[in-house]
Amino acid sequence: MSSLSTICDSELVVLLKQDSKEAYTEIYDRYHGILYAFSYKKLNDREEAKDLIHELFLSLWERRNLLDVKIGLAAYLFTAVRNRVLNLIKHKKVSSVYVESFQLYMVNNQIAADEVLQQKELTAFIEKEIQALPYKMRMVFELSRKDHYTRVEIAQELNLSEETVKSHMHHALKILRVKLGSMFFLIFLIYP
Repeated sequence: MSSLSTICDSELVVLLKQDSKEAYTEIYDRYHGILYAFSYKKLNDREEAKDLIHELFLSLWERRNLLDVKIGLAAYLFTAVRNRVLNLIKHKKVSSVYVESFQLYMVNNQIAADEVLQQKELTAFIEKEIQALPYKMRMVFELSRKDHYTRVEIAQELNLSEETVKSHMHHALKILRVKLGSMFFLIFLIYP
């Protein structure tokens, strides 16, 4: 049993401020267990509670000369533990928000990247099927869908009748509908 075990908390604080390691040890012995139990009850994590109490007592020793205990040592220590617990919980919540935000960002960017890649692949596939059309039919289709020419303008450009332009366009859409199947409607999204 320590020779300081019978003195009051206020005397221990005075001795602690005078760099008494024995006073520090006595304070630790008196309050370590109950402070640990209090922090464990709030955190529900043994290691975090241990770390928190360890850091509290380390800080108590390092700041011993600056101590200003007006409310009593027990109240001072419990307030310090409560504040550390609240800071730790707050830090966990902030960390959790950042982690969730980062995960959401990664998922959204992955989806966006996947969509861009899929769109490029689909566009390339549709373009390949358009390039496979017979030359005049392809020219009519491209002037209509890509360059937005009217039938009259296409007829003038290619030196064809409007009926021939209409026929080429009809056959081009029919061929593409067969080749593209359920993706046919994408032509109207890619080439409105």
